[in-house]
Formats: sequence, structure tokens, C-alpha cells
Amino acid sequence: MPVPKLTGVSALASILIDANLLGNGAIKHGAPDLVLFNSGGPATELAKHSILCGPSRTRVVIRQPENWPAGQPNNALAGDIELLSKTQVLTAEIEEWKHGCWYHANIISATGLGDLLNKLHTLTPKNNLYHGEEHLPNGAFWAGTIAYEMVHWTQPISISKISQTNDVLAVLWLIENHVIHSIETDEYTVYGSNPAWVDEVESVIASREITTELPPQPKNNHSELSSIDDLEHIKSIEKITNSIANGMFYQVNFGRFWSGELIEHPMVIFQRLTIANPAPYATYVEAVDLGVAIASSSPETLLRCHNRILSTAPIKGTVTRGASRSEDLAMIESMIADVKERSEHRMLVDLMRNDLSSICKVGSVNVSRFDVESYANVHHLVSHIKGELLDECTSSDALNAIFPGGSITGCPRTMVCAAIDQIETTNRSFWTGSVGWFDPHSDNSSWNILIRTLEAHKTGKRWAGKVGAGGGITIRSDPKMEVAEAVWKSQAIRKACGWLEPDFDLTNVGKLERTSLEIENTFDYTNCGTIDYVADLEMSAETIAGKVLIIDNLDSFTLNIAHAVAGLGYDVCVVNGRDNNSKIAASSPSISEIFEHNSPSHLILGPGPGKPQDSVLTMKLATLALEEIINLPVLGVCLGHQAIGVAEGFQLIKDPNGAIHGTPVTCQSDGSGLYNSSQKSCQYVRYNSLLITGDATSKLIPNIHDEYGSIMGIRHSRLPIHGIQFHPESIGSVEGVEIFKSFLALQSDA
Repeated sequence: MPVPKLTGVSALASILIDANLLGNGAIKHGAPDLVLFNSGGPATELAKHSILCGPSRTRVVIRQPENWPAGQPNNALAGDIELLSKTQVLTAEIEEWKHGCWYHANIISATGLGDLLNKLHTLTPKNNLYHGEEHLPNGAFWAGTIAYEMVHWTQPISISKISQTNDVLAVLWLIENHVIHSIETDEYTVYGSNPAWVDEVESVIASREITTELPPQPKNNHSELSSIDDLEHIKSIEKITNSIANGMFYQVNFGRFWSGELIEHPMVIFQRLTIANPAPYATYVEAVDLGVAIASSSPETLLRCHNRILSTAPIKGTVTRGASRSEDLAMIESMIADVKERSEHRMLVDLMRNDLSSICKVGSVNVSRFDVESYANVHHLVSHIKGELLDECTSSDALNAIFPGGSITGCPRTMVCAAIDQIETTNRSFWTGSVGWFDPHSDNSSWNILIRTLEAHKTGKRWAGKVGAGGGITIRSDPKMEVAEAVWKSQAIRKACGWLEPDFDLTNVGKLERTSLEIENTFDYTNCGTIDYVADLEMSAETIAGKVLIIDNLDSFTLNIAHAVAGLGYDVCVVNGRDNNSKIAASSPSISEIFEHNSPSHLILGPGPGKPQDSVLTMKLATLALEEIINLPVLGVCLGHQAIGVAEGFQLIKDPNGAIHGTPVTCQSDGSGLYNSSQKSCQYVRYNSLLITGDATSKLIPNIHDEYGSIMGIRHSRLPIHGIQFHPESIGSVEGVEIFKSFLALQSDA
């Protein structure tokens, strides 16, 4: 059997440990903790450089607080969740490396993850070490890992599955010395503020070939344990699909976990992964004194920022490799043609467009690439989405806005995070969290999503590990196939841990490559309007005057609507339609006066999970519009459309032909209302499990239907009130912007 040969920064790390320039022997330079980013996988813009971090002397540690208030369990599967008006204060400990160990230096308090990272700006030396290439730090930077449980501070919901008190939720090190490895040229460049360390590392690199051999993998006689068995996995998926059919979600990412003892150091396991399963966001992080290590061969970007341009590259859509080149191509074609895989991917693209839109300039968010990325064992559908960061925001604010990543939660985001808390058997810890770095002075950053990841903990001299895997559950999911997918997604790491036999293979191995696909749609906006956000409709009534008011019903696509409207030159105001303030506003006798004295130009009742009755404000405004108490053009989208129908007496039912999420559907209009003769037959993307049904009334007339005759849109017989069941803002609704143009051209009848 050939001896595994290690190259790149993984090999360099071992060489520098032996030379007492990293690890326990380097304590004169800093802590023995390790952070490295080993970029591999297909040759893409994600896999150009690797970074090996030198010993650090400053770090930030976030731990699970004591006396964390017990959250009320949400019944998200039934659509019942409680939104928090504010989150707990986030505290982090600043530690300094002195006299061979970490010492407490200070405490930082923050309102959330982004606020905390922004406060590290003042602790970061401004060392312009070099004029960096794209997606590399320009000087001193912070690097480390963030657990999924930071969702406590990024989502407005109560989480019941919390970590044990003092469990580590994040560790970030200040990196003032590091090595950059160019994948293209195979050159190593050393940067730093410590001349002694820089000189010694350069001397080591110049004196030898950067390769090392791994020992043969020993047999691990310890059995692994699974958090659930296959039957329990299937039952959980069935619960999720039942909730999807009832309109609660579009997609939920469900995970299970395997755990067991490790007989090799996590660093060696990571090095085995870099050979067997190379990926652009492979990372290793170890906090030695805390007994925590993360070994990941993740292929997925959460967020990158360079020169104020944000990018994310979500992965959804997966098939295994074929046994031959022809079978491989057939597998790719099957994935591209598969309705489930494409719908799941489209759903994620719409979600991540929405998330970037929350912190990007109007008109700047677009898909820049759509690819098949082929890894050792799988093919993935990957879209690259970019946007320009708002002037008043930082890349840390952006991380706060999109954490945790949509591909490992699902959508609508807030609802599915509550569902994950409800249905998964244990807290996720670092699986589906992130490892990355950020440079506070240049605002450049790069964060991955921790999939294909081992989380290891040391007790005494023994290491134990946990591996998570799962998939996005949609209405079209086959439970047995989903179970199989989780197993083969996890197999490379479980084999590296020795929990699976070396000959355990559910997949083939193939060449690393990328195949470009045609982008579904782009949005070209000029002369854009503005977007404001109102927390309290009664207290900020003057803010909505003359603007397009959008009611956000806890959906993950609302800001795509806002950007489409603002992109057409209109000023927009977004108000939350599902929080306590909105419930108070809906029950206030002055709600009609707010619209009379501070009337918006147009009103859009947005989409959202559940039934329209779950949004008291949306139902109230739909009723007031139909009763002509408020007089302005009204458009209901999905749930907003259903609210208009229900308010007029239409029946709300499950779609008898099944839920449709993320799929373009051909719709036939009668050419009235928002449609003209050229739009009588168009494809629009649907995200719905529920429909309104009924005959035309004196007020509302159905004017567009799907192929089964189901109502896809309604119009008022004489007022500028319209409803559409589909999502015109979706990446797959190619003519969707025309719907917004028609609506925005309407004038109030007042």
C-alpha cells in the first residue's frame, strides 16, 4: 500500500511543529493553538491560496453563559413560535498569552455577533504587511471558529437546546504572523510582525521540500454511536414533510450525529482528509488548553468580503460520482434535470439573495456564476452570489445577517431554526457553524460553513469526536434516500476517524473539476430608490408616507421583493408583520388614521410561513382595503394573496396537487389586471402548500390559473387590489419584475 504523502500548509504545519515554530514547542513565540486553512478541491476562485497562522498572543473566547434563561419550547412544526423583542447580552473574554499560558485580560459585551466582531477593531494592530491579493488579509487579522449556537444572537427566537454552561461557543485568535501558500505557483510567503519567527520559518521553507509522510492509519476498535437510528431518521423526515405540506416551511435541513473515541490526534485525521477529500474550505482549529479541535473538509462558502464586495456560494443539489467518465457525466445531467435538486437549489439562491440584500446596496445583488463542482465523492450545484456592502455596514455586520448559513438551516430562516431546535435530538455545537478570518482594517473576510466536519474534545489524554451530516428536506424528499445521503456525506470523515472500515464505500471517486451552467436570471436595476425599516408602525407612522410599504411576514424572500421595488426607482419601507408591535398596531383603533394621514403610495402584503391568520396585521390591512377604509394600490404575494382571498370569503385549502416550492410553473392569465396580452402564458416560481379556492365574488375575480385550474391570482372588480400566489421576485420567475412594474404603475383611487 502506498504511503500517503502530505503537501501544502498541512505538511508545513507538521514541519514547523517539529521545528518548534508551531505547537507546544513554540511557546516563546505565542500559544500552541493551531489555525490553518488548507484550500483544495476543484480549481476555482475559492481554491487559490492557503493560510497557515503563526502562534498567537491574544484570543477571544465566548462561552455558554451561566443561568441562561430557559426558553419556551416552540412548536414550529405546527407554525407556533414566539419572537423575542431583544436577545441576551453577548459577552466574550479577552485573553493574553503570558508566561506560557492564557491569562484573563478583559471582558467585552455586545448586542450580537456582528457588534462583538466590530469591537475587535480597536484591539487589532494596523500592520500593513503587504498589498494583498484578492481574498487575503492585508495585515493583522482575527481567525477562528463559531458554533451554530451563536444563533442565540442572530435569530429572534428562543432556543431550548442550549450548550452546557461554560461550553465553548467561539474562539478567535489575533494573527500577526502567517504563511500564504499559492496553490497556482506552489510558493510560500511569510508575513509577520515578529522578525524572529518570520526569519526562522523562511529558513525552514528554503531548506527543504514541503512534504511529509503520514503513518498507516491504525485500526480503531471503538464503535461509533449514532444520535438516531435510520428508522428515527425517517420518522423525523416524515414529520418535516407533513409540516411542509401544511404550509409551515419550504425546506428544513435536518441533521444526525455519529460519535466515538479517536485513536489518532485530530490534526492527523485532518491531514488524512486533505488527501482523501480535498475541499476549498478545509480547515483545522485547535485550542489546546480548552481541549477543543475542529477538523473540516468543507466545500462551502458562507461569506467572503473583498473591497466591500460580498460574496457567498451556497451549495444545494447533490449526487454521487459515477463509476466511469460516462457515468459521471450522466450523474451530472441527472442532477441538472432533477426537479427536486433544482428546486432545492433555487430555493437556497432566493434565500441567500434575500440575506445579502439585508446588508447590500439596492441593485447590487446578483448571481455571478452557476456551476457543478465535482469533489472526490460527490457533485454539487453551486451558485455564486455577489453584492456591494452598504456604506454604513461592515463585513462583520454581514456575517451577523446571514449566520447560520441558509444551506444548513432551510427557509424561511427564522421558522426553520426553531424547527431544528424542536426536532433534532441534540444541539449542533460547531457542526454547521463556521471557521474563518476577518481583517478589521481592510474589512476583508472569509468564512466557511462547517459541513464534512469532525468536532473533537479531549479529556485527559483521550480524544473523542462527533460528526454531523444531513440534508435539506423538501416536499419531494424520499426519506430513505435522505438517510442514505446523510451516510455517504459523512463517510469520508467517519473513515478518517477509523469508525468505518477502509473499504466502506457508498460512492465512487472521481476527478476534481468544475462545469459552468447558464445563470437562470439576472436583475439590471438603475436609478434605484431607498429601503427603510420600521420597528413600530404607530411610533414611526410618518416614515411610511409616500413610500411602498411592505409587510414582512417572517419570510426569507421579502427583501428580494423590497430590492425589486426599490430597483425600479421607488422608495420602500419594510415593517415586521409577525412581532408584538405589529399585533398591537393591528388591534389599534388608529390603524386606519395612520394610513389616512401618512398614506404609503402602495402596500405589499408579503409572503410568509403558515396561514394568513398567523399575521394579524396582514389580515387587518387586507380587510381594511377591501372595505375601502384604506385607499391605495394593494398587492398580496403568496400569504398576502391568501389573506385578501380569505378576508373576502374564499376558502383556504391544501393544494390538492401537492405543495410546490422553488419550481417554475406555467400560469395562464386572462390578460386583465396586472397582465397584458404578452403575459397570458408565463412561468413563475411557486412557494406554497396552501391555496385559496372559490368562485368570483362581487369584489374579487380570479384572473390567472395554473395547469390544474388552481387560482394563481385575483383582482378586485374596481379597486387597485391584486393578489398573486406565486413569487415574482424569485430567480426563476424570469418575467416577474413585469408584475411589479404593472402594480407600481397603479394609482390610488382616493
